[in-house]
Formats: sequence, C-alpha cells, structure tokens
Amino acid sequence: MYYTYMIRCEDNSIYTGITTDVERRMEEHFQKNKLCAKYTKRHTAKKLEIVWQAEDRKLASKLEYHIKTLTKMQKEKLIQNQNLEEVLHNKIDANNYKLYK
Repeated sequence: MYYTYMIRCEDNSIYTGITTDVERRMEEHFQKNKLCAKYTKRHTAKKLEIVWQAEDRKLASKLEYHIKTLTKMQKEKLIQNQNLEEVLHNKIDANNYKLYK
C-alpha cells in the first residue's frame, strides 16, 4: 500500500507527499530528522491533515501530482470536504483511493 498525505505547516502552507509508512514518515517530518523533506525543514510541520490510501506507487504519485497543482483554496477545500471527486473530478478516478484512518 501507498499513501498520499497533506501536512499543514506552521506558516499555514500545505505540504503533500507519498509514503509506504505513514507513522514513520510523519515522525521524520515532525522531528525534522535527516530524512525530512526539505520543505518541512524550512516550514515546520504542525499537523497531519488528511491521508488517502492507494494500491500502488503509480496511483499515489498521480494523486500527489494533481494535489500539488491545486491552488491553496482548492487544497483547503479538499481538506475540509475530504472529497477527491469534487476537487479533482476530471483528473483522477476517485474510486482508486480511500481515506486512511
């Protein structure tokens, strides 16, 4: 399984990434260890907002890519409504993803 996640940073920016282990990856971001993303080293991670589960890396990466192309307002809407179909209706098949936890 692969997971696509969105983290809110202290400056209210939103970081999006993928992982195979959500707990490990969050520890890396929040502890700012050497495996932390460059972005979350500069923009301190504050809160895990949302996570989607996908069957494989290709699907997780596709979702990550499309989320990264969204405006801040669209990302906020996605976090609030948790509805991929509503925000990314023509770009992905939302049936390939399910909310994690």
